[in-house]
Amino acid sequence: MTENRIGAKLTTLREALGLSVEQLAERSGTDVGTVTQLESGSIAPSLAPLIKLTRALGVRLGTLLDDDTNVGPVVTRKGEVEQVARLKSLETSSDGGVLDFFSLAPGKTSRHMEPFVITVNPADVGNHKLSSHEGEEFIYVLEGRIEIEYGKDLVLLDAGDTIYYDSIVPHQVRAAASAPARILAVVYAPA
Repeated sequence: MTENRIGAKLTTLREALGLSVEQLAERSGTDVGTVTQLESGSIAPSLAPLIKLTRALGVRLGTLLDDDTNVGPVVTRKGEVEQVARLKSLETSSDGGVLDFFSLAPGKTSRHMEPFVITVNPADVGNHKLSSHEGEEFIYVLEGRIEIEYGKDLVLLDAGDTIYYDSIVPHQVRAAASAPARILAVVYAPA
């Protein structure tokens, strides 16, 4: 992503509510530095802080990731999927490796689920910082192999395997090999 659309939207929403960076950080339970870096685009956004920030702003996660809106059904044809954001990690700031998100329903308004095809790029060995957030996640492995650290368990998934879990349990999704993997992920984050 060449432009900082997510940071610009965060700034616009925060300012529309008359909040300072410090007030948004306090409301969301996110540190001031993270909010500032996300707004400026100096760090790649990750899902857990974005969920906290959107909840504090009173908007759904897709508000930051989408460009268009549609009240009817949204059909996304093969070849029409566009990358919506490059996130450092599905969980926290950077430990799980870089994830490339491709939204499957960018124009659907008032949705409660966020469906993505995600390329999970390998991370540095030894980075196992877990995080948690409200909601649920469903993952279907399309290609490659991933591992999910979930609480005290480690689950290995190959192409065709799925997992559905509560996101409140500390977890991390990462590539299980030195090659990227591709997954279909549906994330539900209550408003």
